[in-house]
Amino acid sequence: MQLHISPSLRHVTVLPSKGFREFIKVKTGSRRLSYRMVFYSVLVFTFLLRFVFVLTAVDHIEGETKCTTLGCLGKKLGPRILGRRHESTVPEVIYQVLEEPANQSEVQSGPEVPQTLEDFIAQMKDERPDAKTFAIKLKSMVTFLEQRTRTAKVQEYLYRHVASSSIPKQLHCLTLKLANEHSTNAQARLQLPSAEFFPALVDNSYFHYVLASDNVLAASVVASSLVHNSLHPEKVVLHIITDKKTYSPMQAWFSLHPLTPAIIEVKSLHHFDWFAKGKVPVLEAMEKDQKVRSQFRGGSSAIVANNTEKPYIIAAKLQALSPKYNSLMNHIRIHLPELFPSLNKIVFLDDDIVVQTDLSPLWDIDMNGKVNGAVETCRGEDKFVMSKRFKSYLNFSHPLISRNFNPDECAWAYGMNIFDLEAWRRTNITRTYHYWIEENLKSDLSLWQLGTLPPGLIAFHGHVHVIDPFWHMLGLGYQDNTTIADAESAGVIHFNGRAKPWLDIAFPQLRPLWTKYVDLSDRFMKSCHIRAS
Repeated sequence: MQLHISPSLRHVTVLPSKGFREFIKVKTGSRRLSYRMVFYSVLVFTFLLRFVFVLTAVDHIEGETKCTTLGCLGKKLGPRILGRRHESTVPEVIYQVLEEPANQSEVQSGPEVPQTLEDFIAQMKDERPDAKTFAIKLKSMVTFLEQRTRTAKVQEYLYRHVASSSIPKQLHCLTLKLANEHSTNAQARLQLPSAEFFPALVDNSYFHYVLASDNVLAASVVASSLVHNSLHPEKVVLHIITDKKTYSPMQAWFSLHPLTPAIIEVKSLHHFDWFAKGKVPVLEAMEKDQKVRSQFRGGSSAIVANNTEKPYIIAAKLQALSPKYNSLMNHIRIHLPELFPSLNKIVFLDDDIVVQTDLSPLWDIDMNGKVNGAVETCRGEDKFVMSKRFKSYLNFSHPLISRNFNPDECAWAYGMNIFDLEAWRRTNITRTYHYWIEENLKSDLSLWQLGTLPPGLIAFHGHVHVIDPFWHMLGLGYQDNTTIADAESAGVIHFNGRAKPWLDIAFPQLRPLWTKYVDLSDRFMKSCHIRAS
């Protein structure tokens, strides 16, 4: 097909080529029908072209400052139909002003800055400024509102840090009530488990779970959800490890609230022979770690006062000050082979998880000689939660890290892990863990800033067997994007993050998944005013 347009734009001629006529003939089988179709198609197309050319011509004649209905329509429709784009009509001076670093002499603040878009538009209509003044005022407003947003965000992170680092009075009340019950009620001092079940504690035909916690309420939810969802509760052995101050309340709770037929063992760390003998590397590291963190970046006040760092960086530094990162309950998992010398395989559970399915199939997973069965956290539909790699936790600007590890290597999660203790005992994982803890302390926490996961990523490097994400859904404690339907479909849900389900800052739509395993009619719950919301 050939298109001829006269220079004056008055004549547009469309001539179908021979090849085009033959193509139509073959396709339709009718020359008359083909020509008729071509005639009408060409007629319509010709009309559109001439219409657009007229509109565009009118627009150019009128110029940029005057725009009639016809002219504007030509300007808008012409490029779309003809497949062309107009160049930007934004004055270059606006880009120049916006790209320049903020100048305090030009950027206004206070009541003179418009607080809303409506105020800004009204001011511009009244003043009718030139392009440069417009850009300066726009930049002033955006910068001012950006500063206010940053301040509010930093304050939010500070309040969340304080809330997550404190012990709620309801939990403190529960601990005191149970400690008093332990001292006055013989039924609250029962040996757990009773002597007849001692052989099961070292019998590898049972399903052995380990929970380390100093939070009675959290431990009760983990234990209750585990047993209630088990298809074989009579084969469940739950080993609860706690510290010396929490041992009495923990023993009192599980003495008065047995989960028969499951077997519950409650032990304090000082009950373990291994832990009571000589020096324990994790305790020495924790003592040094505590001294370093007490002076870390001047504390929360100095961190929040920094006006140059982005809010999420400040949030990470505040999180590094959280007491849980110096908790013995977090570090003790690295000594599981010594704590349970007779066991071959265990499933380790954090105290901020909820079990929603039978976990016995985990014992059927072939670990292929690996030590740690864990869910990877770099792949998944939730890009906010499942986007973690080594560079998310380790400081690759430090040569000791960059020389030894790949920043893009996929990370994995603590919270619900299968540990092959037999395979573990044949490795140097524990020694590697303590070596890197020492190196981080020597470098003033410059290898990583927080948590037991970074040294865990290093120590278990090359010893991780990836398991199905169904067994461990993360992120319910630091973002509320997870839907109830998705959470209910997971085998284990993990409230990792600041918004723990027992805190007031918990996400209200997710908290019921945890509170369903809390007996709110229990006398201890009532007396301490522990409620569902």
